[in-house]
Amino acid sequence: MDTDEYDYESLGSNTTMTQNAFAGALAGIAEHCAMYPVDSIKTRMQVLSSTTAKVVQQPPVTLRNLWKGVNSVVLGAGPAHALHFATYEYCKDYFGANASGHHPLASAAAGACATLAHDGLMNPFDVVKQRMQLRDSTYKTIRECARSVYAKEGITAFYISLPTTLVMSIPFQSIQFATYEFFRKVLNPDGPHYDPKSHVIAGGLAGAFASSVTTPLDVIKTLLQTRGSNQDARIRNARGFREAASLIMERHGIRGFFRGFRPRVLTHMPSAAISWSVYEYIKWMINTRNNTQQQKEKENFISL
Repeated sequence: MDTDEYDYESLGSNTTMTQNAFAGALAGIAEHCAMYPVDSIKTRMQVLSSTTAKVVQQPPVTLRNLWKGVNSVVLGAGPAHALHFATYEYCKDYFGANASGHHPLASAAAGACATLAHDGLMNPFDVVKQRMQLRDSTYKTIRECARSVYAKEGITAFYISLPTTLVMSIPFQSIQFATYEFFRKVLNPDGPHYDPKSHVIAGGLAGAFASSVTTPLDVIKTLLQTRGSNQDARIRNARGFREAASLIMERHGIRGFFRGFRPRVLTHMPSAAISWSVYEYIKWMINTRNNTQQQKEKENFISL
């Protein structure tokens, strides 16, 4: 059998959980690092200020400070995405999404399960990242930022946005995974075989669609994660989803829930394409190696 034509897409049955996690970790780090500056711009656009004048008078954006906090992403994205993709592949196989044909509900359910595992681990790192992404941030290291947040606001500061994060991430990931699996099968109907172009296009379309639909929830999440650094007492004391949403509506109306819409889509469209491409490539590479070894072992057994 040609090693390039086996069913590499049935990852759950062809590779171990450790290999799934390894592929996911590399995909997550590549995704977040590649688009980090655009993500920083998105965060700054979403943050509410106490007055309009303060927004105008802020110093200009520089390329260097757009990378502040990237270490937090690297530290969190590796293990979080390892858990994310390993959980997704296990649940996708369990729910029957690997069967022939389109199974959007099974893919969405697997994505939701993966999100619960990912966000519980990633949320503290995301809080530190967003605090350092603020234009007026004085933190020099992620350790300094984490210590300061803990000292001033306690351990709850790292998890106050978790309910909102889950409310946003579960539909986001469910939509993204279901959309990706749909377009992957549409663009690669003659599968199963490795097709980089279909993974890039399907990943980009999935990322763009999912991010555009969930932008309002992301704005609320950003307010809650950065509230401790805000000079406005009402923002600083916002305690949950409803209060944050009310503040945004009061100050900016419906349009306030779409602050940072363009950079968010511009972040997630290529980052999803990168993430899925890296993940599918690592998956293909691991399966190629596994099948080659199995073939050699079979040939050696027959020769005996």
